[in-house]
Amino acid sequence: MTKFNRKFKQEPINSLRHMANIHVLRPGFYTTLQDTGRHGVAQYGVPQSGVMDSFSAGKANLLLNNDPNAAVLEMLMTGPVLEFSSETYIAVCGAQFDILLNDQPISLAKRYRVQKGDVLKFGRLHKGLRAYLAVSGGFQTESVLGSRSQYPGITAAPKLEKGVSLAITDEVVTAKALSRVNFEDTQLWDPVIEAYPGPEFELLSTEEQQQLFERSFTLSSKSNRMAIPFEEIFDNVLKGITTGPVLPGTVQLTPSGTLIALMRDCQVSGGYPRVLQLSTFGICQLAQKRPGEAISFKRKALDTGAISR
Repeated sequence: MTKFNRKFKQEPINSLRHMANIHVLRPGFYTTLQDTGRHGVAQYGVPQSGVMDSFSAGKANLLLNNDPNAAVLEMLMTGPVLEFSSETYIAVCGAQFDILLNDQPISLAKRYRVQKGDVLKFGRLHKGLRAYLAVSGGFQTESVLGSRSQYPGITAAPKLEKGVSLAITDEVVTAKALSRVNFEDTQLWDPVIEAYPGPEFELLSTEEQQQLFERSFTLSSKSNRMAIPFEEIFDNVLKGITTGPVLPGTVQLTPSGTLIALMRDCQVSGGYPRVLQLSTFGICQLAQKRPGEAISFKRKALDTGAISR
């Protein structure tokens, strides 16, 4: 993991808004604040970060008429227990949890009004891996390098901690907000992941190229926000490359045959051949897969017509 010793300037919260708080009674297994990430700072070695499943986080923000970049809570495997200090609206999208508001079940992909003193809990996880909680106006926590996304060495804390209070606006935004989103998310759970050929794809033999799109690969238990390695060995004779840029969604192939899909907290450069590049939606799909699940890659063609236009 990249370590950062420099102190980054924290950008002020919008002083025109009155602040309220959400109190963290229990943080959950690994809950972080995320928005769409840090852009334009890769030259400093700073990871992009941001939500792993932008499709689900975007739905939650859309329900509340939030800015698409509004910060949300990303929950992994188990969710937090939260107490609200003022009235607001919430929405949860993504992985299918049992969700309780004041011990009463509520639904995914639906807008709910909460009152001062209300308690939100997350129970059993039925499907997927990550869920997203949006609040009206977005979370108003510290912004560092243009983002509220938590990352070790960049933000004051790398993840949610018990006892902290998360700033939100007490201005309840309702204009043009939707009560429910009926997006079809069946493809999100599909084990077939969209991917483009990567920069070093053509260095593979024709047989190896075919196998990359025909074989199944199992997510390793070592998966995290930085990278998802796969358990199967993919034999190859590729050599390392001169260090080159990598992005979230870059799939590297090591000389020992390990495929590694880089995710939102990945480094900004690497020396392994980049054989695939996941589509934006492909990253969302992979972010919802659990260790031990098997996936395969589906070749996605570049839209050269769109480029020419």
